Order: sequence, then C-alpha cells, then structure tokens
Amino acid sequence: MRELLKYLKAYRKESILAPLFKMLEATFELFIPLVVKQIIDVGIGNGDTGYILKMGGLLVFLGVVGLMASLTAQYFAAKAAVGFSTSLRNDLFAHINRLSYSEIDRVGTSTLITRMTSDINQVQTGLNLFLRLFLRSPFIVFGAMIMAFTVDVKSAMVFVVVIPLLSVVVFGIMLITMPLYKKVQRQLDRVLLTTRENLEGVRVIRAFNRQDDEMERFEEENSSLVGMQVFVGKISALMNPVTYVIINGGIIVLVWVAGRQVDMGIITQGAVVALVNYMSQILVELIKLANLIINISKALACAGRVQKVFEEKSSIVDPAGEGGGLPAGEPASGKLPAGTDGDGAPAPAGEAVPRVEFKNVDFCYGGAKEPSLSGISLQVRAGQTVGVIGGTGSGKTTLVNLIPRFYDVAGGQVLVDGEDVRQWPLKELRNKIGVVPQRAVLFAGSLRENMKWGRAEATDEEIYQALSIAQAKEFVDEKGEGLDLAIAQEGKNLSGGQRQRLTIARALVRRPQILIMDDSASALDFATDARLRKAIREETKDMTVFLVSQRAATVRNADVIVVLDDGAVAGIGTHSELVHSCQVYREICLSQLSPEEVQ
Repeated sequence: MRELLKYLKAYRKESILAPLFKMLEATFELFIPLVVKQIIDVGIGNGDTGYILKMGGLLVFLGVVGLMASLTAQYFAAKAAVGFSTSLRNDLFAHINRLSYSEIDRVGTSTLITRMTSDINQVQTGLNLFLRLFLRSPFIVFGAMIMAFTVDVKSAMVFVVVIPLLSVVVFGIMLITMPLYKKVQRQLDRVLLTTRENLEGVRVIRAFNRQDDEMERFEEENSSLVGMQVFVGKISALMNPVTYVIINGGIIVLVWVAGRQVDMGIITQGAVVALVNYMSQILVELIKLANLIINISKALACAGRVQKVFEEKSSIVDPAGEGGGLPAGEPASGKLPAGTDGDGAPAPAGEAVPRVEFKNVDFCYGGAKEPSLSGISLQVRAGQTVGVIGGTGSGKTTLVNLIPRFYDVAGGQVLVDGEDVRQWPLKELRNKIGVVPQRAVLFAGSLRENMKWGRAEATDEEIYQALSIAQAKEFVDEKGEGLDLAIAQEGKNLSGGQRQRLTIARALVRRPQILIMDDSASALDFATDARLRKAIREETKDMTVFLVSQRAATVRNADVIVVLDDGAVAGIGTHSELVHSCQVYREICLSQLSPEEVQ
C-alpha cells in the first residue's frame, strides 16, 4: 500500500480535511454526555424547565453542527478515494498494456481482470473508510476515557482496564484474518478464470455436451471460495460478541463502582449517566473500528496484489523510452545508412539490405524445458512473399511473432531493414508491420471504427480498397449498411470467414511494409483463399508478406517457402525445389495435394 500512496498526492487537501472534519464531529460528540449530565443534575434536579430547554437546544445545536462536519468529511473522503482509485486504475491499465506477451501469459488474464476491478474497488472502499474513521474512532475512544477522568477518577479506572482488553481482541483478530483474506482473493481469481473459460468456450462446451461437468467444476471452485469466506467470516464474527461482552462487563463494573460513589456523595447521578454514555460511545466506536480494520485488512491484501502487478517489469524494453531508437532521419527504405551490411561489414554499393533477417535465432518460452526455435537463419527481401509451413507446434507463429517484437529472442538477432528490432522504438517498428493474428478479433462498434484501428486517418476509399483486396467488400455490400455496419463484441454477428477477411482488411488499411498473416485464412474456402493471395500479390507489390499456414496450397506460390520442423528449419526454397529436397515438405504436400499438383 505504501508504494500506492503516491496516487494520493493530488488529493492531499481532501486527505487532510476529511479526518479533521471527522475529529471535529467527534469533539462535539464528546461534549454530549456532559450536557446530559448537566440536564440531570441541574435541570431535573432543580426542576428548572428553562434550563432543560436551553441545554436541550444546545444538544440539538451540537447534533446539527456535528452532522454538517460529518457530511463535509464524507465528501472529502469520497473525493479522495474515488480520485485515488481512478488514477490507480488508469495507471494499472497502462502498465498492463506495456507488459509483453511473456508477462501476460505468466500472470494470466483472469488475474489481471480481478486486479483491475475487484481489488481496486476494495482498495477504494478501504481508503474511504480509513479517511473517515481511522482517526475518529481512536479519538473517541481515548477522548471518552479522558473525559471520564474529568468526571470521576476512580470510576474512570474501569476504562483503563477495558480499552487494552478490547485492543488485544481487535488487533489479534486483524492479524489472523489479514493472510486469510489474501487466500480468499487468490481463490476468487480461480473462480473468475473458470467463469471466463466457460463463457468464452460456451460453444465448445455445448458441442461436447460437457455442461454438467463444467457446472460441477465451477461448483467445486465456488464452494472452495465460499468455504474460505465462511471460515474467515467466522473469525471476524467473533469480534462483535467478544467486544460486547467486554464492554457490557465494563458497564456492570462501572455502574457498581460509580453507584457506590453516588451513595457516598462523591459524584452525582448525572455523572454516572455521563460515564455510562462514554462507555457506550467506546463500544460503538470500537465496533466501527473493528469493522474498519476488517475492511482495511482486505484493502491492504488487495493493494499488495495490485502492487505485485506493478512490480511485473516488461521483458520488452522500448528504446524510445530510454532515448534510444533510430537516429533522426534514419531511412526505412531497406538501405543501410552507413554502407554496411547486417553484420556491420562493408556492403556492395547500392545493395539492398534484407527487409527482414533472422540470424541464428533461438527462442524459448518461459518455463519451457525445450526451445521453441533454434538456429533459425533467414533473409527476406523487400517485396517478397514468404510462406511458412510446418506441423502443429513446429514454431510457425513463434517465428513471425519475433518480427514485431511481441517476444524477444533468447539468442541471435532479428533485424528489420538492417536494424536489430531491439533497437527500434516499438511504435515505429510496429507502424511498419501489419499483423493478422490466428484468432480473428474484432471490437464492438461500426465497421469503419474497426478498420481505422489499422490507421486512424484512413479514408473511406482506402478502407473499401482494403476490403476489396481482402475479398470482404462483396459481403459488406450485401449487408447494405456500408462502413456503418454494426460489429458485435468479438464479431459474433459474423461468420468465421467474414471475421478473418475483415481482420486482413484492417491490417491492409495500415499500408504496412511488412504484412504477417498468421494462418489467417484457415476459415476461407480454397477459391476465396486463392483470390485473396492473388489480390495481395497484385495490389501490394512492394510489401513483404509472411504467409503462415498449414495448407500447402496457400504457400506453394510464395517466392520463398520456409519449412519448420520441431523449431528448426527443415528447408528453405521454392515449391519445386523443396518437393525434391525436403522430405518434411514433400510429406505435407502429398497429404494435401494430388501427385500431379505436388509436381
């Protein structure tokens, strides 16, 4: 929580005024038993109705002023807490967006969602209560004890015994429950993960008729969460009865001691009433304090979980954030600026540098025992179409994800325009690249808004051109809404093939120098796939295209085909070359194409 307090700097005034106004309210509250004492001893004792009315008016005045102070404190506390959580949530969201795929894979999406929502809401509630009550309640407790001493020292000694006993109970329960609340929040992550998987995979679950199994799995996770909450709730529930027993025991002793003082004529009956009122105030405030501590315990546990996300540092460091990146005026034309090749050695005059180059690249996912890629070396010139093919798990997607630097290599180099991708500012690098991922993801909104994800300033004409190349214009026209076509969340109102074509169009709107299509035409029929590849070749002559696919027909006409097998290059060449020289490629072709097509 301490590291997160910087978000309160903008609300210093509110954070100071809220407790001060609460203490002002508490001060008025402490005077009320003394006023009641005077009403009993003087007004009722002497039968002075005027005095009773005057002191009654004073009670009303103290109540009204206390209410105004309380409302003012509530306002400042709420403003500080809501402002704090807003800034915290904004920064956490920005931080999560800066994390690389590696950190997001490791932490987990469901965990990050819980941190962004439930945990920050809990921290907001805890801060609000802290500003309102954390100073007020102790002030009332110790203030009531001090005021009791002004009434009668001997009777007030009961307070000296009761307050430490209550403190032991309250803080003891707090120390026990804090770690338990952390476990509860972790289990909440698991419930959220189960819920998210079920909602996203609802079609698969129903297709395999696994509803009962999933309901049973959810019930197990939810029952575990309920069990933990009930257990920690039982411990927390001990606080109220134990504090009531101590306080009521204290009141009994107080009445007995003070009653003897009244019999001896040392104090008045009004003083006894005042002492009992002070004891009752302590009871109320300690119950508030107990509930406050429970909420603060939850808030601190949640704050620690939020802080752990902030402590996750991205393995992808943006040179632009460190004053790095390409020098001013660096050309992106594929020519090395200083007449050197990719290794820094002199290059022949005017020779173009490879648009993309892999130099002995190794890569391993976090926690994996075996590398996903090893010893990959490849040069791709500007304007070339590169087909990447291989069996499932051969490393095709991993290979192309290294180009926009979604992951960093474990060894070797990936170069774009002769520059190591780790030296490119991320924004500049990714502006050169259009990515069509395996999973076609669209966002709720209009078709135009989705297309402008590629390039915000794209005109309608440019969008229609991209739709035409992606073989999407025909079905868009059929729907009759043009670029105002409403897209549901994740494109659920479209077929799989339509979603894929729109994601391809979105990447083309970007007008990238490098286009990566990661098995993005798997839902298209062969005729549409062929038209798509033909249109991309004809309309984007200067664009370097990576076609990742398991279809031999998709990559066979590529300028260069890279065959991967278990993370290593099994062959590089054209279709006709690889059919004779690469056994892996030949087996793939024979499993999908006729012998005549293979040749």
